[in-house]
Amino acid sequence: MRLPPIHVLALAVCLAAAGCAGTAGGGERADRTYYIAAETVIWDYAPDRHNKITGEPFGETENVFVQQSEDRIGSSYRKCVYRGYTDRAFATLKARPDSEAHLGFLGPVIRAEVGETIQVVFRNNCSFPTSVHPHGVFYEKDSEGAPYADGTDEGDKHDDAVSPNGTHTYTWRVPERAGPGPTDGSSAMWMYHSHTDEVADVYAGLSGFLIVTAAGRANPDGTPEDVDREVFSQYEVVDENSSPYLDANIRMFTLGDVDKDDEGFIESNLMHSINGYVYGNGPMVTLRRGERVRWYLMGMGTEVDLHTPHWHGNTVVSHGMRTDVVNLLPASMSVANMQPDAAGTWLFHCHVGDHISAGMQSLYRVTS
Repeated sequence: MRLPPIHVLALAVCLAAAGCAGTAGGGERADRTYYIAAETVIWDYAPDRHNKITGEPFGETENVFVQQSEDRIGSSYRKCVYRGYTDRAFATLKARPDSEAHLGFLGPVIRAEVGETIQVVFRNNCSFPTSVHPHGVFYEKDSEGAPYADGTDEGDKHDDAVSPNGTHTYTWRVPERAGPGPTDGSSAMWMYHSHTDEVADVYAGLSGFLIVTAAGRANPDGTPEDVDREVFSQYEVVDENSSPYLDANIRMFTLGDVDKDDEGFIESNLMHSINGYVYGNGPMVTLRRGERVRWYLMGMGTEVDLHTPHWHGNTVVSHGMRTDVVNLLPASMSVANMQPDAAGTWLFHCHVGDHISAGMQSLYRVTS
């Protein structure tokens, strides 16, 4: 039997899901289109100005990382982050729902269902070349977003490094192998990030989550139909010393007389964060007892980024195992399902001792 072309199958899925959103590059139909820009922002890792885990003012330990002085940047940094827009004019920011306020400096959540096609219309508003590189999904060389000696011609290179004020459209297909595996449940988690200068770009702040649901298992907005609440957490020691904006941050937040090779200065710029917050300063995630909660966990960084996220008070099922601690390495992705039964305000933190001291801690609340 001769099968119909893939774009016909994709269109059928799109019509069935009532989720068509435009036409992808090369004439291919896009089921879900996202307008995402790389934007320069001033980001504060500790906006509440105190340790919300202890309930006390910042002390000597915390001030190593958050106190601004003549030769220390403090807790605020110029960063380049992904932001969602409503259309290709890039004039109106897309509002982030309250349920995603905890995402912090991470980019908008990209969603798709197996069988669909994703289109990302990307604009670079930062001062250095950037890109969008996805994990898991299917892409041609003009939508990979990563420069290396791959033998492709100039026509397939524009995606690798989008110049400042430039625009590129990425097209990614979502085949079965991008969806959840046999033990994954209804959705799989992937990440996306800039890969033009992967190390510097990620430390600048360019990363986000990509969620793929099994065919027929998604709500119209792309969320999995058997989940009441999703929570996203990126654990990363953000090395601001390696950010493209280090010199700009020195000029902006210090008196400029800084020794960039000084060990104390280097240590002060290692921000041990969850979604870009330290010492519990991010918005608190609030859950209801008994609801079905899916946690998506991402690790990024270097050899110091070995993380063990630990939930106090409640347990999860991750990779078929009942636990309250999961393991993350750089660029690792993990999904954990929780049905909370213990009401209260609980700690959610990395169990690595040095990371605890440096602020890789947050709180979540379960209401009855």
